[in-house]
This record gives sequence, C-alpha cells and structure tokens, in this order.
Amino acid sequence: MFAYIVRRLLEMIPVLLVVSLLVFGFIKLLPGDPARIYAGADATIEAVEAARQLLGLNDPLPQQYVNWLGGLFSGDLGVTYRTQQPVIDVISKSFMPTMWLALAGFVWSVLLGLLIGVVSALKRGKWQDWTLMSFAVGGISMPPFWLGLLLIQFVAMPFGVFSVSGFNQPSDIILPALTLGASVAAVMARFTRSAFLEVAQEDYVRTARAKGLRNRLITWKHVMRNALIPVITMLGLQFGFLLGGSIVVESVFSWPGLGWLLIESIKTQDQPVIQALVMLFVFEFIVINLLVDLLYAVVNPAIRLR
Repeated sequence: MFAYIVRRLLEMIPVLLVVSLLVFGFIKLLPGDPARIYAGADATIEAVEAARQLLGLNDPLPQQYVNWLGGLFSGDLGVTYRTQQPVIDVISKSFMPTMWLALAGFVWSVLLGLLIGVVSALKRGKWQDWTLMSFAVGGISMPPFWLGLLLIQFVAMPFGVFSVSGFNQPSDIILPALTLGASVAAVMARFTRSAFLEVAQEDYVRTARAKGLRNRLITWKHVMRNALIPVITMLGLQFGFLLGGSIVVESVFSWPGLGWLLIESIKTQDQPVIQALVMLFVFEFIVINLLVDLLYAVVNPAIRLR
C-alpha cells in the first residue's frame, strides 16, 4: 500500500508539469499588456517599463516559465496586478468559503442521492421508481445557474429568509449549497440505482436468496457493500465537479470563494491569480482521485492495490 501511494504521488509530478506548461502558454495568449495592467491605466511609459522589468516580462518565455514554476513549488505565487497583494493571501481568503460550499453541497447531495437510488432500486418498476427517477432526470437537465436564479426569485425574495449574496452568516450557505448539489444528487441517484440493480443480479446474491437468507440481510450485507465500490469512484468525480461547478454558483450568489475570484480575475486580466487558481483546481482534482483509489480497500478488503 505504501509503495502504491508513493508511486501515485510521483505520477502527479509529470501531470502537474504538463498542466502548468499549458496554463502558462494559454495565459500568454491572452490580449492585454500585463505591465500596463500592473502599473495602471494612467501610468507613464517609464512606469510601464519599470513594471515590465519588475515582473520579469522582458525575460525570454522559457525563463519566465521556469521562474513562475519555481515560485509555484516554493509557494511564491507573485502579486496580483490590480492590488499588488500576494496572490497566496488573496487565494487563502477565498479558499475556505469555497470548501464550505463544496462540502455542504456534497454532503446533502450524496446522502439524498444514495437514498433515492436505493429506494428506487428496491421499488423497481413501481410508481415510486418512476417518480424518483423523473425527479433525477429533471435535476440532471436543469443548469445550476438557472436553478439558482429560480431559488432567488421564488424562495429568497418572496420570503426574505435567505440572503442572495455574500457569506455573512451560516444560513447564507443554504441556497448556494442546494443549487450546487442538485445535479450531483440526481447523478448519484441514477448511478446508485444502476449499481444496486447490477449487483443484485450477481450469482452470489441469487445463492444467498436460495439459502433462505432474509432480504434485509442480503440487501445490506451483500448487495449494498459491493454496489458502493463503483459509487465511490463517482463520489470522487462528483466532488471534483462541485469544485469546478462552484464557479457558476458563486457568480450567481456573489459567493466570496475561489470561483468568484477566478471570474473577477478573468474580467481584470489578473494573470497571476488565474494561473494559481487553475493549478489549484487541477491539484485538488488529482488528490481527490488518489483518495478515491485508497478508499477501495476500505470498502472491499478483497481489493488489493499493488
């Protein structure tokens, strides 16, 4: 197990290097002069040239990439072009609001999705199954930004209970979390139902029924345990989706997280912040997939990672 973890960690390095090269290249293709953005719209030519020298923009592109990559691994992400604050400080302020939002959306959507999926599988072909799966299809089909606008229009504004922007008190997270997790709950419901029904048709489950074991024991000990294996993979992918999907939801609710910060940085062409955020999202997704692989052995001891 230890050797497997070390190998997976080493495999992260070339992936991050390739992604960093792509991010750096795409950023350089963006229109606008970073030195002018840093110095300000009213800056003189001398001030712009001084900013260009300070930011190292006169260096060859390979040297700029190496300098940025070295700062990335050392934690020195540079400063923002608009406010001249350290990028790492700006990201740190927005990191926890995004994590709280992603975790809140993840918890409720996974619990509800698993429950709906299991109930739908147990009631296969009945009206409960059709009803629950119809809601699941609706949840998958509805774009998050549209659901967020509907919640603002028909829940927040008429009743005045929930805030529609910012994060000032714990209750402010309810509507954004519902918006963010709706599609995840629908996906988890359909995937859990499919996995549950597939495992229920296995030979060892039929053998258990032939032996006269109670249906409840068969469901929870044999079917559910094995059906969770593919579900765990989907959990990791969906959490990564929540981190990425938070960009849209945070924009709708003016949530002060990483997604909102990324949108604002794109609007102002703040290249250091954009580069750092993209790399952070990629790193989080890779780590999540590693943790998912390690959870396999916990769910089913028969699986051995080599």
